Amino acid sequence: MRIAVSADERTGVAEAIVRELKERGHEPLPHGALNFQDRNDWAWASEAAARDVAEGRAEQGIVACWTGTGASIAANKVPGIRAALCGDAETARGARRWNDANVLALSLRATSEAVLHEILDAWFEAAPSSDAEDVQNIEHLAEIR
Repeated sequence: MRIAVSADERTGVAEAIVRELKERGHEPLPHGALNFQDRNDWAWASEAAARDVAEGRAEQGIVACWTGTGASIAANKVPGIRAALCGDAETARGARRWNDANVLALSLRATSEAVLHEILDAWFEAAPSSDAEDVQNIEHLAEIR
């Protein structure tokens, strides 16, 4: 799977995200500090990764900044993106299941490599819910803009 990835600096788990994706057989599309040809500010890098997802160049995205908050806000400004800031595996699993999140936002400061591994396990194992109420909520999200 092609996954757009962005970080505003090469610190914390930034490089581990790319490494983990490759080890899992995914193709990372790097942005920001992960791509020496890009700008490395969090707003620009997160938007670039989100646009890859929204425009079909990537199936999913992962955006990261120091807290993860700015990256998630920037990604969510792109129409069609449902970015979820996740600090643990259960939040990631729920974001995929109940919100059909297509972009994972992470904190470079607070996410350890062990927790990153758990979050990615949950993210990739989960699928959007087929429960009628969940589907209705996800459809409503698409209408809010």
